[in-house]
Amino acid sequence: MTVPAETLQPLPWDADIASAAALIADSTRAAILRALLPDRPLAAGELARLASVSAATASFHLAKLLEGGLITVIRQGRHRYYRLAGHEVAAALEALGLISPGLPVRSLRQSREAAALAEARTCYDHLAGRAGVEVLDGLLRQGLLEEKSGRTDRGDASSHRFEVTGAGARELGSFGLNLKQIRRSRRQFAGTCIDWTQRRRHLNGALAAAITSRMFELGWIERAPRSQRRRSVRVTPVGMEGLASTFGVDLP
Repeated sequence: MTVPAETLQPLPWDADIASAAALIADSTRAAILRALLPDRPLAAGELARLASVSAATASFHLAKLLEGGLITVIRQGRHRYYRLAGHEVAAALEALGLISPGLPVRSLRQSREAAALAEARTCYDHLAGRAGVEVLDGLLRQGLLEEKSGRTDRGDASSHRFEVTGAGARELGSFGLNLKQIRRSRRQFAGTCIDWTQRRRHLNGALAAAITSRMFELGWIERAPRSQRRRSVRVTPVGMEGLASTFGVDLP
């Protein structure tokens, strides 16, 4: 029996990954998406420069990415600024990094940029690289977080889920976080990404985003010079002290 088309619904346990994969597979679109990973809006002209293409070519690919729902556009007067459609897109791009070959390094500058990315960077809105991995390890070692077993909304076993302990609530409150407000976020509270440079996990979710935002506010981390093309950040001297005293993290 043929099922009427209007009754067909997307299967909650399956997804058409081919359409998104086809969008990301183009080298120019991949370069644009990488440029947007720091979660900072960029104009079409800047994205064209970063992707090393003409303005017309960038506009064509931006339209494709908009149509596919991977990016959004913000209009301010006559100007248009583009950003990733959300942290889910960033997580997918980071995950692809785990199974993708590295880009060839053709200069000393590129080598330094790659080293900086591995040391500390933002994975969309939360800390990644060696610094991010060490922060999660410190939170667990200090007893501020504890790992929980659970299931996702789709019913399958979740990979990792964390809860704040009593000691963690006190410490994170002193750090300046409002945990009640963070829990009201519609995204996962605290999970993990497998870091593509460290091959170990770092904290993600609403809690990780709040911790990273607070680190920027306190001056513990700062954007690396001329880092618009990359996501690297620098842990400052005051950040070294703060990470050690608050989270038990020792970054040499």
